[in-house]
Amino acid sequence: MNTFPISHWHQENLATLILATEYIGQCLKNKLEDKASQPLPHDAILPTSALATLCRMFYLTEFERDILLLSTAFEIDPTIAQLCGKLQGNPQLNYPTFTLALTTFPQASWSVLSPQNPLQSWRLIEFGTGFSLTQAPLRIDRRILSYLLGEDAFDERLLGFVYPLPPHLEENTLTYSQKEIVEQLVSIWSNYSSSSPSIQLCGEEITAKYAIAQATSVFLGYNFKIVSASIFTQSPDEIYQIKQRWEREALLSNSLLFLDCDDILANEPRVAFQVSQFVKHLQTPVILSSKQKLNIKHARIIFFDVPPLSYQEQTKIWANYLGTEAKQINGQISQLVSQFNLSNVAIQAVCQQFKIQNSKLKAEKENYSALSQPRLGDISQKKNSDLYLLWDFCRHQARPQLDNLAQRIDISATWNDLVLPEQQCQILYDIATHLRQRAKVYQEWGFASKGSRGLGISALFHGDSGTGKTMAAEVLANQFRLDLYRIDLSAVVSKYIGETEKNLRRIFDAAETGGVILLFDEADALFGKRTEVQDSHDRHANVEVSYLLQRIESYQGLAILTTNHKNALDSAFLRRIRFFVEFSLPDAVLRTEIWQRVFPQATPTQGLDYQKLGQLKIAGGNIRNIALNAAFLAADADESVMMKHILQATKQEYLKLKRLLTDEEIRDWN
Repeated sequence: MNTFPISHWHQENLATLILATEYIGQCLKNKLEDKASQPLPHDAILPTSALATLCRMFYLTEFERDILLLSTAFEIDPTIAQLCGKLQGNPQLNYPTFTLALTTFPQASWSVLSPQNPLQSWRLIEFGTGFSLTQAPLRIDRRILSYLLGEDAFDERLLGFVYPLPPHLEENTLTYSQKEIVEQLVSIWSNYSSSSPSIQLCGEEITAKYAIAQATSVFLGYNFKIVSASIFTQSPDEIYQIKQRWEREALLSNSLLFLDCDDILANEPRVAFQVSQFVKHLQTPVILSSKQKLNIKHARIIFFDVPPLSYQEQTKIWANYLGTEAKQINGQISQLVSQFNLSNVAIQAVCQQFKIQNSKLKAEKENYSALSQPRLGDISQKKNSDLYLLWDFCRHQARPQLDNLAQRIDISATWNDLVLPEQQCQILYDIATHLRQRAKVYQEWGFASKGSRGLGISALFHGDSGTGKTMAAEVLANQFRLDLYRIDLSAVVSKYIGETEKNLRRIFDAAETGGVILLFDEADALFGKRTEVQDSHDRHANVEVSYLLQRIESYQGLAILTTNHKNALDSAFLRRIRFFVEFSLPDAVLRTEIWQRVFPQATPTQGLDYQKLGQLKIAGGNIRNIALNAAFLAADADESVMMKHILQATKQEYLKLKRLLTDEEIRDWN
């Protein structure tokens, strides 16, 4: 629209609008004097003016244009109200109406009363209350008035639904594969003069789809706007109103719409239908974003899959954003890439945090060096401190997505806290080896090129309660500086069809970012055996299990499942588990060792006979409960922890377990 310097165009545009409204005033005066009015000369309207552009955009006739100008003149020329009152024979009727326009302007037509007329269908004018449609007050829409004046504006009724690209995503660079998609989109839309097809981008990473859509809009000269699928929670009538107003706004501001449907499941027919109705016959460009292909009928849509960043692409992005500081982590970018599946934007944010923190640490180190004072725990003295810093920043990227979906467990347990038979310990060491070496095996040795399924590490910890299953998960998380999340089954499993899969998809998708160990506690309740189908509920339950099996197999992180009932798990699920660790009740030797480690070094003890304590036939979790309760009893008596305190705590624990404490177990304790 604006082909001249802004100040020059604004002057000419305003001059054109004033000339056009003066023509309206003259028509009203001619009507008062019973004189005929001639149409406004075509050369009176500058072709590049907002008025001319608006008339072309909405295919307005000269009469429709004059009605629009009458409403405009009423807003900017104070004499128009008086003229309207005189013409309508009542000073109180000092406003434009259809009746006034039909009797005043040349080439009048009753077609303007049709709801399909551009003035009404595009909401260029608004109606006040009146005795009839022809006598109702006419007002120009505020957004249209701002457009005619050449002022930047946005439809206020779209605020809260439509918003621009967040600033932190504006400089998101594209990878080679993403640039190829942009080139295809530009080619598709460039070859359509009208009625362009809609585009659907399918993939897990929303920021990548933002970047593709943004780059496409820049190439085609569009402004970029986003609307969330939350609009589909509105009533059908409200959705229709939003669609109409958006189409008008898109034409006025030359905008491309990015419809974010990533939170919609492919098997949600009601919402998918509403999306279909929104996109269907949309006359302005739209890019639909979803994680899976939506079944949208009767709409011209071209689908593109947006794959996640490859290992090589992530490595290149890390090196690019770290720059010279990549040397500080001794070329160990591969460890970050193998563990964390971050987007371009997330990697950029992590690198910025790292550089800021590094600058602070360097400044602090120089200050302390200048003062010649030693600094306790200086990070520069820690091995791999830079890698640890980056690693922790990466962990924090995943937390906001998962904290609302699962329970994060604070981890402190180490290998010294874990007392297990040698065979079970060896399997845990093997799990640690897979975590440590997966970058080399999958990427450098090429196993990842054979397919993405089965590259995750899954383990089943089965055994009685209190035998150390959760502690073992904590130990692995602590060793590799990973967050441990326990899945809350009560918040995941739903009686409503599709909701369980939706909840689990959110958890797995958030966990794919990396830095997370998923702990499915009491997994038999979630991964139980599929049943024979006898009704729709059985069929739905089997679909849930099948979905879970697929996600476990494709999950790129470490998933640990714990159960007290291994036999209750689905056999197809068991085939997909890489490691099995059986946690049985410890024997007397292991129980003695657990007792020797259960008390912290700061806890005062006196006369404890660990061999006798090892005769208690209980699990490690019960031993910890007894030790803790005994410590409270000793603290309250202002004494060291002694056998008498443990005896009292043991009796309490046995009551809880509904077991009898035999004389043989506590023989010679005193």
